Amino acid sequence: MTPRSSVSAVSVIAALLLVASIPKPARAFGDAGAFDPRVLLTGDETGAAHPSAPASWSSELESRTSAPARHRPLHVRADEGALTDEPFVYWSGTSATPPLTAGEISGLRRFLSLGGVMFVDDAAPHDDGTPGSFGLSARSEIARVVPDTTPISIGTDHVIFRTFYLLRRAEGRVLGPRTLDAVVRGGKALVVFSEHDVGGALARGTGGVWELSVTPGGYEQREQAIRLAVNVAMYVLCSNYKDDQVHAPYLMRRRALVPGSGTVP
Repeated sequence: MTPRSSVSAVSVIAALLLVASIPKPARAFGDAGAFDPRVLLTGDETGAAHPSAPASWSSELESRTSAPARHRPLHVRADEGALTDEPFVYWSGTSATPPLTAGEISGLRRFLSLGGVMFVDDAAPHDDGTPGSFGLSARSEIARVVPDTTPISIGTDHVIFRTFYLLRRAEGRVLGPRTLDAVVRGGKALVVFSEHDVGGALARGTGGVWELSVTPGGYEQREQAIRLAVNVAMYVLCSNYKDDQVHAPYLMRRRALVPGSGTVP
């Protein structure tokens, strides 16, 4: 081998070693891109309070915004490593939830630290809009996950009420309070609490028939509940940790073209 070829070989090897030493980009948090209203399971829970609600949520999002959504939403346990595979979880219930285990607290704490969003939906709130047994216990357990943060009330000035539809208030299967409560960190709502049973307004039975009546506002209240669910999904899809999500600008452009997306009848 000539001196020139030896130098060339050394240069090539050095270049290859340099390339190999460059850190590879980390896999984006939830970079599949589709909204997945994953059902969060803790303790001995086996599903959502309204099992059909997550799939209906995906369907409504796709039909109204063209955003991609998982047709068969996943279930994930709070203490599973897979919890951090996607940026959203939906936690609902009708009765008091048992205390979270150390593993569940650790898993949820890591999920939230990575920018994950949790929607806590009380499926059995009191008629006066105060939390039921699930809502109260869920708040208590989340306080163990993020003990340094107290939930605050968020209303129409928060982006969740404006991501796709302009909403005047929060609504669900029951009317509930006008606002939502949220654990906010760094300006981002990480845990959103609803005393409205939004899942109950979304739930559909065989043939697409609504499973539960909505009171006291009937059809119009159900429509507003669905719009709230769509806004929550858009909040998740278009948050800044999804910078690599190529469809987000398209959704924002489409927003201006969808009849009714900027007004509430």
